[in-house]
Amino acid sequence: MKYQPLFQPISIGSLTLKNRIGMAPINNCTQMDLPTGAINQRCVDFYLSRAQGGIGLIITGAFKVENKIEVCMDLRGGIMKWVLISPSCMPMIDELAKHVQALGTKLIVQISAGPGRVTRRDVIESGVQPVSASASPCFFSPDTICRPLETEEVERIVQAFGHAAELLAQAGVDGVEIHGHEGYLLDQFSTALWNKRTDKYGGDLAGRLTLASEILEIIKNRVGKEFPVLYRFGVKQFVRGSGICGYAKEQSELGRDLDEAREMAGLLEQMGYDALDLDVGVYESAYRGHPPQYLPPAFSLDLIRQVKESVQIPVLAAGKLGNPDVALDAILKKKTDVILLGRSLMADPGWPLKVQAGLVEDIRPCIGCDEACRPKPNLKPISCSVNPACNRERSMALDLTRTRKKVWVVGGGIAGMEVARVVSLRGHHVTLIEKTDRLGGHLIEASVPCFKYAIKELLDWYLQQINRLPIEICLNQNASRDLLQQQSPDVVVIATGSSPSSLNIVGTEKQNVSYCTDTLRGIVPTGKRVAVVGGGSEGCETALWLARQGKNVTIIEQLPNLLDGVWWTHRALLRDLLSDECVQVLTGTTVREVSDDGVLLDDTQPRSMPFDTIVLAVGMKSNHELFDSLVGSSFERYIIGDAVLPRKIHHAIWEAMVVGRTI
Repeated sequence: MKYQPLFQPISIGSLTLKNRIGMAPINNCTQMDLPTGAINQRCVDFYLSRAQGGIGLIITGAFKVENKIEVCMDLRGGIMKWVLISPSCMPMIDELAKHVQALGTKLIVQISAGPGRVTRRDVIESGVQPVSASASPCFFSPDTICRPLETEEVERIVQAFGHAAELLAQAGVDGVEIHGHEGYLLDQFSTALWNKRTDKYGGDLAGRLTLASEILEIIKNRVGKEFPVLYRFGVKQFVRGSGICGYAKEQSELGRDLDEAREMAGLLEQMGYDALDLDVGVYESAYRGHPPQYLPPAFSLDLIRQVKESVQIPVLAAGKLGNPDVALDAILKKKTDVILLGRSLMADPGWPLKVQAGLVEDIRPCIGCDEACRPKPNLKPISCSVNPACNRERSMALDLTRTRKKVWVVGGGIAGMEVARVVSLRGHHVTLIEKTDRLGGHLIEASVPCFKYAIKELLDWYLQQINRLPIEICLNQNASRDLLQQQSPDVVVIATGSSPSSLNIVGTEKQNVSYCTDTLRGIVPTGKRVAVVGGGSEGCETALWLARQGKNVTIIEQLPNLLDGVWWTHRALLRDLLSDECVQVLTGTTVREVSDDGVLLDDTQPRSMPFDTIVLAVGMKSNHELFDSLVGSSFERYIIGDAVLPRKIHHAIWEAMVVGRTI
């Protein structure tokens, strides 16, 4: 009963939702669509799985309303593919609508004018001329200036919105959402920073919202006043600096601020929009619109609440609301009327039903890693690091085994726990061996910093799942070839993980040197002055954790830049957090030697720097010796996770899931 307020019905215009939980719009592209622009069966399965999990509302990812004025789609299979509203798209939309509506879930399709000045660089390089409200530099290609749209072209875009809504209504969807968020083309019209027009689509805020007004008017005229239309926008764009608090307070907001957002919400309500879908950020404030793991839950909700207080129509809100207690608090304190979950529902589509049943400990948490869920052109479909079955609902479904086998899993890190979980769920007899006194592997130290709270949630979830299943757990036990031969299992899965790599330099054996894994676990204490050698994720996160303890921290990285290969929103936020804590960064710098009182560096010229402690974060090496020793054994054998090659969480879970389904 605690979470019952989340399951109270609510009306959006003529539409009644069965609960206050909706799915935030997730990009439809990357193998969820066909060359024609229509969605495919994979996309239907993706949304249907979330409807089966009990949500009251699905808002799809953006569908583009036209492809002639702003070309973002090559029907021959070339440049950036958007899902395009056209008659050929409607049969699968109709299929999707009928399936989710049969489960009591309402379907709202998000429709968009396109990206405008946030057109991708590769699309521009293919010969596409980006457009915008006014001439302005493209975000991903600053040397490219957008072509301002002619008044007549904008009017044709309005007509395209009306036509798209008409097709969607005929296909049986419950409503549409106008995508005016995150600096995309419609947002460029509503924002003074990018709209310098002197025609009817420019001027003051009311003038800049003329496009939004005409879009609503044509939809209501063509489809009917009762057809729900929502508008999505960001209540604060944070375009005045990339830092959390790293800009001067007297610096004016270049983008939308909270006062303008209140005014904008009121104008949209007066126009007749049925509800507002509120978020924050644009591409310039990268990690606001795409919040990484380092941001706290509900980080933008108080801003959204202040805008909600200025209107009477329902407000829907997104922004790291996947913790059920956080979601409940948002509804109880009237910060929003509906919570929207995106990545949380990718991690666990059964979130609503589990909350309703009071089984919140069973919810598989999103870790905010952005490794699998961000679209990458021409690569594998979007998915989820902790839930490989996301967007593979058919191919990755678990089935019960017909032949029960004796399976031994060696290694209790994330790969070992996942394969043990999957194999046990399928009905095999599982023994899990771990050489230390606890399960978790590298998740243990990774979950130590408070800003890595999501990793702690994932570790707790695995421990809870493993302990609930009939898995025989053997702690403090080393596995060997002889032991495995004696036990005669049918299958052995080696998940022995990885160990920290060292530096091949003089002095790393000294007492003042430790690995970041040992530092985070508290095995090796640190002094006041700390050098962290290595500027990848592990090094930067360790440096931030130490700096927040009051240490004087310096990161030493031999490459030209920190966090190479890290997703750009995470890189931007982590850099800003390090800057806020005054962490010194030395890039293009190599440690030549470690002494008792510091390090000898080699950058432009050799120099010494004094440190009390040197923490090594220079990568990991695989522990694959046991697997190698099993050549010629009579049982099936597999090797997964870091034991194959040190990588990330989503690699370990993916391999464990595939092997677990295979046995």
